[in-house]
Amino acid sequence: MATIGVFDSGVGGLSILDEALKQLPLHHYIYLADSANAPYGEKSASWIANRSLHMCRYLVEHGCDAIVVACNTATAEAIAQIRAELQIPVIGVEPGIKPAAMQSQNGVVGVLATEATLNSDKFNSLLATLPSQCRFIKQAGAGLVPLIENGEIESPAMRTLLQTHLQGIVQAQADTLVLGCTHYPFLKNHIRELIGASITIVDTSDAVVRQLGRQLEQHGLANEAGIMSLNLLSTANGDTLQAMAERLLQTPLSHRSINNQSLMI
Repeated sequence: MATIGVFDSGVGGLSILDEALKQLPLHHYIYLADSANAPYGEKSASWIANRSLHMCRYLVEHGCDAIVVACNTATAEAIAQIRAELQIPVIGVEPGIKPAAMQSQNGVVGVLATEATLNSDKFNSLLATLPSQCRFIKQAGAGLVPLIENGEIESPAMRTLLQTHLQGIVQAQADTLVLGCTHYPFLKNHIRELIGASITIVDTSDAVVRQLGRQLEQHGLANEAGIMSLNLLSTANGDTLQAMAERLLQTPLSHRSINNQSLMI
């Protein structure tokens, strides 16, 4: 049974963890949230790269056989350095702009992501490989992550902010919307209400976990025998992270071995 680390700046990576618990349930998971420093999307590229590498080193030191960098911003700024320095499989996440471009019928795709992701070399290099006839409406979701981290998913402030961010995408008549931050899938219901039923929402959680499964098989780590356990680690309040996990995860956590801990790292 493999030990899989899932790292994010906060609670957003729980959307990836949720999918992993569905697809690959018989493993031990360590979820590491750097909630004391969330959100990453408003920090400098060098800070994000250094901090992300530090957090992933911590996971390796605590026995992880593979790591999912479940943060679009950290992936964009740090994944190459993390892979160069660590000797285990490292799976990143990135906005699903390629599948969105393939699905779009009118060639107009909205991308809701953090400012750091939208400005990153990795994102713009990927964008440059896509058909020029496809127009991407890029929108930074400033303020969304702090509200999610504070548990204000259902608040009027969240709805107002989302409406502001999505307005330009809807006005541009995008027929596809990419959720470019792992926090944003928790807003799907609100987003759907605001954009209507005709716009396709692209979330890459399933693809990320399928890639994790392939990497585990390639490295001989896909042992199906075992009982899932989950450690929830946070640089802020471990109890808050567990409460958010119980609220946000669709996978039932009852009858599973769960521990939470607050860290100073």
